[in-house]
Amino acid sequence: MKKYIFISIVSVFLISCGGNEDSSTPPITTNMGPTTPSLVGPTNNKLCVNNVVSFQWNTSTDANKDPITYQIEVAKDPQFSQIIETLESATNTKDITLQKATAYYWRVKATDDKNLSSEYSTMYNFYTSGDAVVNYVPFAPELVQPAFNTILSLSTATLEWKASDVDVTDKLVFDVYFGTDNPPTSKVSENKETKTLSVALLPAKEYYWKVVVKDNKGGETIGQIWKFKTN
Repeated sequence: MKKYIFISIVSVFLISCGGNEDSSTPPITTNMGPTTPSLVGPTNNKLCVNNVVSFQWNTSTDANKDPITYQIEVAKDPQFSQIIETLESATNTKDITLQKATAYYWRVKATDDKNLSSEYSTMYNFYTSGDAVVNYVPFAPELVQPAFNTILSLSTATLEWKASDVDVTDKLVFDVYFGTDNPPTSKVSENKETKTLSVALLPAKEYYWKVVVKDNKGGETIGQIWKFKTN
């Protein structure tokens, strides 16, 4: 009889403890980062009238309602290796004074107060106007293919790039440098009017190439060095 009474008491105690534990357990909340902002202005490929540039982007949202801070980066190249401004803003606008007659690239990301960030926005570029400027040099060329540092199993490859100029009536031509030297010194094409070039490849090599963009008014922009490998 004593044995049964003891078991009953222990069972009641366990049930009582389990009930208290469930009621005191707080709900688990996972912090979510803010959404990626989208750029508004200056619009892509815009020729700005003034070098005091008013940047604007659409606001991000945060599922946890956390306060958001925006980081804006402005660079002189599309790879953002030459960043000239990195600033923060609690709003979705920022005025920045830049050099005149210069091409710039910009992007924005959002960060909450728990230091969780979104991805960077899409990159936009623009050109500040200068004093009595007659011609604007082309924007730096952008890589299309082959992807940077990719490995190819081919005997030939098609080099492809993009290029633009705020002087939309300017005619652009391209000099292409290609080879196994870094930097490439062999000019394999000059004053090419199209944005593609086929090149022969050897196995087990690392190739480097760059494009120089020229307009018909003497403007010239040297692109960065791209590379890829072969099996």
